[in-house]
Amino acid sequence: MVLYKDGKVYLKIVYWGMASSGKTTILKTLYTLTKENKKEIVPIGNLQIIQKESGATLYFDRGLFQSTKQRQVYYRVFTVAGQTSFSPLRIKIFNRDDDKTDAVIFVADSQTKFLEDNVESLLELKSIAGERLINEIPLIIMLNKQDLKDTINSDSFIQVLKNEKLWYTTKNKLHIWNPLIYNTCALYDQQKDIYRSFHECCRRTALYQIYGDGKAPLEGDFSDPSLLTS
Repeated sequence: MVLYKDGKVYLKIVYWGMASSGKTTILKTLYTLTKENKKEIVPIGNLQIIQKESGATLYFDRGLFQSTKQRQVYYRVFTVAGQTSFSPLRIKIFNRDDDKTDAVIFVADSQTKFLEDNVESLLELKSIAGERLINEIPLIIMLNKQDLKDTINSDSFIQVLKNEKLWYTTKNKLHIWNPLIYNTCALYDQQKDIYRSFHECCRRTALYQIYGDGKAPLEGDFSDPSLLTS
């Protein structure tokens, strides 16, 4: 849910995915990338990382980022703990009455052996978000851990999205908002598309708010059609 405070706009983005898919590592790498390099979106303050001794997320992680082009726009970024036992907390973080999620980056552990676990996590997300996914909540997919062997590819995950009715044909006007899929590596020294996927999520979130009043804007809603592909 978009928050407005003191002339500032706060948008909420959640990294969602199965346990150990790399969400916390992604957030840490994103923070370092945006802090040390000249990017359009930069971190404000430090990350809040709440984890077990094993490194697994305990409760959630979060960070605050600011647009350098539209300085009144901020992105509140959360990761959720992926373990089954944390399902009630995931629901609370995602769907609080006064603080609903504006966009989701779904992080899949792209090792083929975890395909069913990824699908289970996606089904939980779909159940919690209901009809809001894509219609009101931009969805970005990260096929993470592409540095490992035996990983699924984009075509395989597109089929998963089709099976769950989260992928539209060109006959449906929402097809322009089909989730973009990024093949990623979260490790800082091997990082791939960590900032790019985040930036696209931020861009889509802003377009939903500006042109769709919180919903997926259709082509006729755009005063500048080039914004669809920029």
